[in-house]
Amino acid sequence: MPNFLTDNPAIYESWFPDPEHVAARFVEDLVHRFGGGGDLLDIGCGTGRDARYWSARGYRVTGLDSSPEMVAHAARHCPRARFSVADMRNFALSSDFDVITCLDSALLYCHRNSELDAFLTRCGKHLRPGGLLIAEARNGAFFLGNTELLDGVRDRTLSYEGVDYRSLTRLWIDHAEQLLRRERRWSWPGADELVQHSEWRLLFPQELRHFAARHGFEVLALFDEPGPRTDSPWRADAELSERMSGDRLHLVARRID
Repeated sequence: MPNFLTDNPAIYESWFPDPEHVAARFVEDLVHRFGGGGDLLDIGCGTGRDARYWSARGYRVTGLDSSPEMVAHAARHCPRARFSVADMRNFALSSDFDVITCLDSALLYCHRNSELDAFLTRCGKHLRPGGLLIAEARNGAFFLGNTELLDGVRDRTLSYEGVDYRSLTRLWIDHAEQLLRRERRWSWPGADELVQHSEWRLLFPQELRHFAARHGFEVLALFDEPGPRTDSPWRADAELSERMSGDRLHLVARRID
């Protein structure tokens, strides 16, 4: 299904700016804190922005994304890294890695238990023994009694190269399917309105611990803040909160089998 932002990587980077490379530094700090190595696979690599940072810091980076447009953009802007178009549930690469990252809620595109099993199986097969899996995603537990993100329609406009792109976004919970669903209506001068639908698994902390353990991972850290998308800014010596009441969920797990 076409997606306006992933089909337009330059606009995506303007829509989600990260000029201080907070997400990439977050991962690098966790790699140092928990003893990871230098071969890194970024699943859901998007525009390759994080890969550019890691490559400049000496990591050997491979990026994987399901969007051909994103991968093409990443390859143009980060020639030091390798990039592949692949699905996170069935990818097969010829290399193994010290670290696998899965940021920005990409993990939650595994809507079914079988898909999450498939993803973690592929991670296990591509991580060296003792390798780290680092994931960052929306926390399903946040929605227990909290409707902050579900109230009303969010109206946002981005001006990019002289064009105003407007989005109207509505979120709601599909309780039966355990999904957070989104409808986004795009409009800009000279174009018909574009309506897009997306959904993410509502994954809870205890579920994530269970799935990690059954696939041979030891959970080293599971925390809600701080992180690259939390109000409390990430820092290398940060104390990791385990309250799990925040909007984000961060996992660091080690392959032990």
